[in-house]
Amino acid sequence: MSPESGWLLVNEIRPRLISAIPNNVPFVAPEDAQKVIASGVCMAAQLINGAENNGKKLVQSPTKPNGRYRKQAREITCGNVGYYVIQKLRNGRRSTGSSTTDAHAVGTQLHARARLSSMDEEVASDDLGEPLLLHDVLGNDQEDPSTRAARKMDWSDFLSGLSKRDVAVIECLIEGKPLAGLARRRHLNTSTMMYHKERLGRAIQAYMGTDILIEIGRKPRWKDSINATREKLACHDQRRSL
Repeated sequence: MSPESGWLLVNEIRPRLISAIPNNVPFVAPEDAQKVIASGVCMAAQLINGAENNGKKLVQSPTKPNGRYRKQAREITCGNVGYYVIQKLRNGRRSTGSSTTDAHAVGTQLHARARLSSMDEEVASDDLGEPLLLHDVLGNDQEDPSTRAARKMDWSDFLSGLSKRDVAVIECLIEGKPLAGLARRRHLNTSTMMYHKERLGRAIQAYMGTDILIEIGRKPRWKDSINATREKLACHDQRRSL
């Protein structure tokens, strides 16, 4: 782009876009006027650059030979550029693309082919009247399936190296049964079974890692940003009420 065209873009075309876009271009969340104006200026620069590559010249207004305005064949005016940029923006085109199939694209949403919803959108209420948000309905507190599968493989490898007595102790603990009953069936005293329980606990911790209990009790990581946003809003409301 030539320096003259750059000056016209900043001082002639950009003010036109700032004035026209807020009242003539539809927005979709999370867009606002400033973002669309910035996208429009970028698209105008692309149009000007393409025109200059084709041998055309950007002018402020049509030339005036013999006292009459007449646009020359190899000229484009700032009004033309602003008009076509606004038309493109109205149809959902942006400087980042013009897809009408991507669910997140502006064109797709303006043509009512997709709709984006906030994960904090209220969709229903429970029996106590508390609102249910979208992420409460779609999400759960279970681990990622790949994490569970990997841990199951590690657990199978660990059990394969234990004796039948150790496996019986672990199964008894998993089922929540008292070790006293297992001790009677194995003809052992309770203190011996407690020793095996502590020994197996240390073996599991050494095999799985020292933070295995923390990892099992940790909530899904995808909820971190949602919880952080809700806590931030709660703190903001609390400060406003003071």
